[in-house]
Amino acid sequence: MISPVVIQGPRGAVSAGTGSLVVIAGPCMLESRDLALRTAGAAAETCAKLGIPFVFKSSYLKANRTSAGSATGPGLEAGLKILAEVRESLGVPVLTDVHSPAEARAAAAVVDVLQVPAFLCRQTELLQACAATGKPVNVKKGQFMNPADMGRAAEKAGGPGRALLCERGTFFGYGDLVVDFRSLHVMRECGYPVVFDVTHSLQRPAGGTTGGDRRFAPAMARAAVAFGVDALFLETHPDPPRALSDSAVQLPLEVFASLLWECSQMARPSL
Repeated sequence: MISPVVIQGPRGAVSAGTGSLVVIAGPCMLESRDLALRTAGAAAETCAKLGIPFVFKSSYLKANRTSAGSATGPGLEAGLKILAEVRESLGVPVLTDVHSPAEARAAAAVVDVLQVPAFLCRQTELLQACAATGKPVNVKKGQFMNPADMGRAAEKAGGPGRALLCERGTFFGYGDLVVDFRSLHVMRECGYPVVFDVTHSLQRPAGGTTGGDRRFAPAMARAAVAFGVDALFLETHPDPPRALSDSAVQLPLEVFASLLWECSQMARPSL
């Protein structure tokens, strides 16, 4: 039995774990105010037409880029200003990553959901700081983690009714990720709604730049929906090849729209 998580946005609530598919989507990184508003607006319109609850996501800081020369985003202060404008102008709930207790406290004053990156999912102080804000917390499963152990991370992040668990692939050797769809069921057995991160699961983390292959995104998303996942997490961008982060796996807006239509037509079993 899972405990649904209620995400309170500026114009209503989105509930994950109640039987309705939720979509969390947006560009990987905040590249500009205009790009954030454009992408959020297009994604929100698509979800509204399909009757799918929507949460906008984007990162003000990419703290684990492969290369020291890669773009990392506008930073905390400037990024939160953009996220606040998206939230208020479009009336949608907003999610962003945090990397320290101080960031968790600052971001919680602006956004509706805090996200703990996969590499930090065992950081007790960070998880507890997120819980202390009272905001829902999306905890990404580390690429090195046994899904059965993620319930302990969720307890640190606030426990049932407050935490979500997110699958984003498991290291397969040194330069690839694979998804064991059994992990969706295993994590949900811990008592939490489960999110499937479609696009990050397609990364190939090797070399000077993280690569990936977006062509598998539709099949992976449909598989997760068929499996009964509570929410899909997808990164989308108006021009993915020119994106400053995750250019190999972000979805063009038109592909995002067609994929969600396909997923909305599928029957979703209960995990």
